[in-house]
Amino acid sequence: MNLSIAEPLGWVAALAAGLLIGIERERSHPDEQSSAGVRSFALAALAGAVAERFGSATLVAALLAVGALAVAGYLRTRDKDPGITTELALLLSLLLGALAMREPALASALSVLAVALLAAKARLHGFVRRVLSEQELQHGLLLAASVLVVLPLLPNRALAGLGGLNPHVLWTLAVLLMSIQSMGHIALRWLGPARGLALTGLFGGFVSSTASIAAMAQRAREHPSWFLACLAGALWSNVATVVQLGVMASVVSPGLWRWLAPALVLTGAVSLGAGWWSARAARGGGGEAPPPLGMAGEPFSPRAALVFAAAVGVVLFVAEMAHRSYGSRGVLVATVLAGFADAHASAVSAMQLHASGALASGFAAICIGGAFSANALSKVVAAASGGSARFTRLQAVTQVGLVGAFWGGLAVASWLQPLLTRIAP
Repeated sequence: MNLSIAEPLGWVAALAAGLLIGIERERSHPDEQSSAGVRSFALAALAGAVAERFGSATLVAALLAVGALAVAGYLRTRDKDPGITTELALLLSLLLGALAMREPALASALSVLAVALLAAKARLHGFVRRVLSEQELQHGLLLAASVLVVLPLLPNRALAGLGGLNPHVLWTLAVLLMSIQSMGHIALRWLGPARGLALTGLFGGFVSSTASIAAMAQRAREHPSWFLACLAGALWSNVATVVQLGVMASVVSPGLWRWLAPALVLTGAVSLGAGWWSARAARGGGGEAPPPLGMAGEPFSPRAALVFAAAVGVVLFVAEMAHRSYGSRGVLVATVLAGFADAHASAVSAMQLHASGALASGFAAICIGGAFSANALSKVVAAASGGSARFTRLQAVTQVGLVGAFWGGLAVASWLQPLLTRIAP
């Protein structure tokens, strides 16, 4: 066995890993007779380092021996401490000691992570038992299964039997929507209900900005003292529309960013300005403190995510058929008409057609602009259907500003395209 220059670092990392875990374990049981203390963990880590130098067979033997000692220690102390965390940490120390001889940096990082996890016992138990609800746990498992089980199994290619649809892309969009909803739910649980309707409108906008505006308009009519807060929620839902368009463009067709970036930046600035103004007016307007809407229950809506993915698929299929029958003009008409119902679904269909090479970048951006404009009209109609004339008027002014900013951004992108092509062809 030749001694390399890096080997001393491995011995130091192994000893440090054992000491760190041992110190945390001994401090966590200050008044109890634990089966293993700081010296036991340090020796286990060094034993792993020594065993690794002798080969795999010796390492397996050391692991079995330490495992037997851990079982014996658990049998002796299980009446006072029925948990097996200390015994598992002892086995981990041995494995980290062995790993340190090959990857000292990785072993050191993992040992710090393990100590942080062990030290967070009270917070983790409190979170699981008192903060995390049964419904949130079920939805967390559902989201994990959607990402780790379903998504890898779906074919990542256009299927002729589905009219050229890509199941992997559609399911990615559903997972993306569920993830965004979950982040909104976590933020509301973390920040509490004091943020009220503004946060609800922002996170509800990721599901449907039109539906959020209709709900806010109805609530503003039922509770006039909440008018400014409801208006803030409605205006902040527009921010979600812009953010979601940007994220979906990055996922589905990154090549469109040359055209969409100016439009999204300008539209985002207008929507953020309107949201900031409305939130400031709501804070200074007094009135009752409105409770958050619809975010105290499910972290996300699987049904809404599936409906959205299905809507994207239907719109994409219709747009593809229109493209085959009538060319690019058919796609433009299909996406604009679909935009009255859902801007994201119709926009994604144009993005997917661009990604497949069926639409040129400029025309795909025009289709997205048409869908965005049609959806803005739907939002004004939604505000008028449930709200007052003042609420509708303020929404209409905002939507005109957003549509103008979007088309202005597309005009800037068109003007910049020759320059961008020369810089990065």
